[in-house]
Parts: sequence; C-alpha cells; structure tokens
Amino acid sequence: MATHGLANTTVAQIAIVVHDIEEACKRWSQVLGQPVPNIIITEPGDEAHMLYRGQPSNAQAKLAFFNLGQVQLELIEPIGEPSTWKEALDKNGESVHHIAFWTDDMQASAEFLKQHGIPLVQRGDMGDGQYAYFDAQQQLGVQLELLERVRKARVE
Repeated sequence: MATHGLANTTVAQIAIVVHDIEEACKRWSQVLGQPVPNIIITEPGDEAHMLYRGQPSNAQAKLAFFNLGQVQLELIEPIGEPSTWKEALDKNGESVHHIAFWTDDMQASAEFLKQHGIPLVQRGDMGDGQYAYFDAQQQLGVQLELLERVRKARVE
C-alpha cells in the first residue's frame, strides 16, 4: 500500500477541457509548433464500465494528445453527460481538468487519496488498464488522474 504519497511522482499528463477540440488542436498546434494530433473518441461509458460519482454513465469524450517529452498534453471535449469532463467545462469553462500520474497499484493509490479526503469521482476502463479521477479541488486546486496499465480490479 502506498504510505508515502502516490509512490510515482512522474507527471504523465496535463489535461484541459475544451468546447471545440478541433479548434483547440489548431491553437495548441500553432503555439507548440507541432502537427495537429489525431482526435479519438472514447468508448461509450457503458462499454468502458464508466462510473461517475458512483453511478453508471454512458458519456464519452473526444481526446487529442500532444507528446511533449516527459509530459503529454491532453485535450478533452465532452460528449454527453454526466461526466467530470462536462461538469468541469460547465463550471470553469476551458481550463485545466487534471494532472495524471501512472500507478502500478490503483487500489492502494485510491485508498491513500481517500484517506487524505480526495474522493474518487469517475473511473473507466481503457484497454487492459483503467483511469480514475479524484477530486482534489479543495486540497490542490485540480483533479488528479491515476492511470493503471494493467487493471487488477476495477476501482470503486
């Protein structure tokens, strides 16, 4: 169990929620001097076993990724609701949504965050792995995302 923080402090991603991912990709591409990335659409929430605030959700998102060395910049346009993506966009407009870290033990990391008053707000499968968002707005001013390459058990 992670007793000293998240165990992995290497930032994997910084993500921004946007209204129009195609336009946002163009803007970021110009600023970064990188090609416009491909845009993918996540699986429907029911296929990804998505839970939002403990309840199933069929929401999806359009995603685009800029690889910037150690850190990936992720752009997210929500499709449907409810989701933490839509909630953040409605509340804060286009803004930073989360900072992501890889974990080898989602359950232990989730328990560590929970013990520190940072609750799970959304989770879903991604291939053989899973992602989970934790609401650290009060403590850190941003959500945290944990990414697990090989899902041992679905975090709840």
